[in-house]
Amino acid sequence: MTTLLIKNAYIVTMDDHQREIPEGGMFIRRGLIQEVGPMNELPTTADEVLDLKGHVVFPGLVNTHHHFYQTLTRAVPAAQDANLFNWLKTLYPIWARLQPDDIFVSTQTALAELALSGCTTASDHLYLFPNGSKLDDEIAAASEIGVRLQASRGSMSLGESKGGLPPDSVVDTEDNILKDSQRLIEKYHDAKPGAMTQIVLAPCSPFSVTSDLMKQSAKLAREYGVHLHTHLAETEDEEKFCMQMFGHRPVGYMQEVDWVGDDVWFAHAVWVNDEEIQVFAKHNCGVAHCPTSNMRLASGIAPIKEYRKAGVNVGLGVDGSASNDGSHLLAEVRNAMLVSRVKEGLTGYSLSNDPNRKLMTAREALHLGTRGGAAVLGRTDIGSLEAGKCADFFAINLNKLSFAGMHDPVSAVVFGQPVNADYTVVNGKFVVKEGQLATVDQGRLIEKHNKAAKRLLA
Repeated sequence: MTTLLIKNAYIVTMDDHQREIPEGGMFIRRGLIQEVGPMNELPTTADEVLDLKGHVVFPGLVNTHHHFYQTLTRAVPAAQDANLFNWLKTLYPIWARLQPDDIFVSTQTALAELALSGCTTASDHLYLFPNGSKLDDEIAAASEIGVRLQASRGSMSLGESKGGLPPDSVVDTEDNILKDSQRLIEKYHDAKPGAMTQIVLAPCSPFSVTSDLMKQSAKLAREYGVHLHTHLAETEDEEKFCMQMFGHRPVGYMQEVDWVGDDVWFAHAVWVNDEEIQVFAKHNCGVAHCPTSNMRLASGIAPIKEYRKAGVNVGLGVDGSASNDGSHLLAEVRNAMLVSRVKEGLTGYSLSNDPNRKLMTAREALHLGTRGGAAVLGRTDIGSLEAGKCADFFAINLNKLSFAGMHDPVSAVVFGQPVNADYTVVNGKFVVKEGQLATVDQGRLIEKHNKAAKRLLA
């Protein structure tokens, strides 16, 4: 199949003009969008024609932060009610038992969940490699699912014996980390538009790597033109740790180790002040907003309104599946909108007479999940439905009980309880079709995944 025609759908382009086409369609050739518009302006035939009458079609959602392997340790009793640092200390010893096959199966589970939620591009942050595990295991698994992957080569080099948080059993030497990072870039990174796999360098966090590794990773990434990613300012604990360990607040520490620029994005960035928001804006740093995880771990509410007002690129992330405990990106869109409104309520919105003070809208939340995420990852080939961009999109059938009485087809999918996509298409190919995974056997995947998860906790 080289051409695909989508017809009779409500098309949400998310382009610069925010066009919405009630009776629209798309003509796709070899994985690229050729035309988007009203049906009377499109070709009438293609190798495959899909009539999506009653469906709303969105650009594929972009996940800017995840830890696929954590699908194996969801709702672990000892970690259910802990804050970030204690949650990590509980789970580190379990993660130390991971095998290469565990990385493979957990990647497929996470990406399958994401695809079913409308996600077409996912950035994963794999930062520990026990028992011979490699990022290659994840890349191989992702290629079978068919979702675009920003594979972040994470790392931890600062163990407990050196003042870090993770046990020494899950850290590696800096020499090994940098050598493997270079190997992965040279083997897998595709810088071309439409790339299915790109490599990112991602030392885990200020409390798990040394300053030297941060600096050397930044230098290596810029030599090869790949992006940089890390956790930052997720909790107040981290702020205190950075002041004691490095003499800087987290954002100041990033400036100290040359980790600011348009090739850098940070996960969470909850605990920042107005001056630090301006640092992000000045240097074009991006932010991966993970509202569900931040609520789950009681980490706080990120200042998304302030970021957007300052011009900082913000995308959405489901974060680790053991701090969410799911991989539903459309649910993240909804929670981003709702938690933004909670914050407005906490700061006196109902008492405000300021006409410029407005609540985040459903369409603004969808923008975070599409255009915002693409901008954070530095990708101009995804995020909207426009001629020349990748044919990445998802469709939801509105003829469902949960949408009955909804008067706005676009806002319905955000205000309503999150549902699964009926179709998810990446590069013009179906990953989800008629609500079912099209690239893997879901039943067999669940069986393998549960077996691995039980072994880890045995």
